[in-house]
Amino acid sequence: MKRTAFACLITLPLIACSGHTIQRKDGSSSVRSFSIKDLAKSDVDSVVEIHQQEAIASLKALTVKLYRCNPDEWKKSGYASADAATAAPFKALPYWHLSPHKDLDWKDLLTQASRWDFSGDRVMAMMNGLLIMNMAAYNHQTEFYLLSELDAQKFYNAARNTEYVAWELATTRRDQDGLLLLVSDTPGKKSSSDLSIEREFGKLIGIQDTLAKVIEDKSNRAIRFGVVNAAGTLFLPI
Repeated sequence: MKRTAFACLITLPLIACSGHTIQRKDGSSSVRSFSIKDLAKSDVDSVVEIHQQEAIASLKALTVKLYRCNPDEWKKSGYASADAATAAPFKALPYWHLSPHKDLDWKDLLTQASRWDFSGDRVMAMMNGLLIMNMAAYNHQTEFYLLSELDAQKFYNAARNTEYVAWELATTRRDQDGLLLLVSDTPGKKSSSDLSIEREFGKLIGIQDTLAKVIEDKSNRAIRFGVVNAAGTLFLPI
């Protein structure tokens, strides 16, 4: 009888929690199944993992949107569609800490994407650069535990770098004919900026800034404010 009562006490909170999941438009749910590994995580660790998943989702959304606005780019890489090209940068995530992908120079990739004489896939270069930079802020980890050490400064710097990339994409980088190197307009609409791309960049920057504040509060290490040197395309270090 006592064992039954104890089991009920354990399961009741789990049942109660299951009623508060978010159902998204695509039918997916936000609920995360319990794992024994969760016992080694603090609340902040769980918050970091959730924010990382949302950041990766924003990066994927930006990739497919940019490919659909710039179909010639995924063709340069030899993919059959925008969706196939979008999947490529994220294939290494399940084994990211072992992948040589993480060791690519994200600053060089972002710089390549903005050079007028670059002949490769600009979307791939940009999104690979943003992905690797973001993962570097998380110390290239995909799981976080009580002893995980994160640096608030890295998340702050990532947010400023992302702001610069978004600004540069929308305003400055043009070819010799004065045309934008990458289009961020919705196909079929005349001079209509695709606000969904702008919003996705805003969401990504918000995630980075929020985590910077969370980690700063946890570690009691103040963030040093800085700006990207746009004239020399010098990104803040991660």
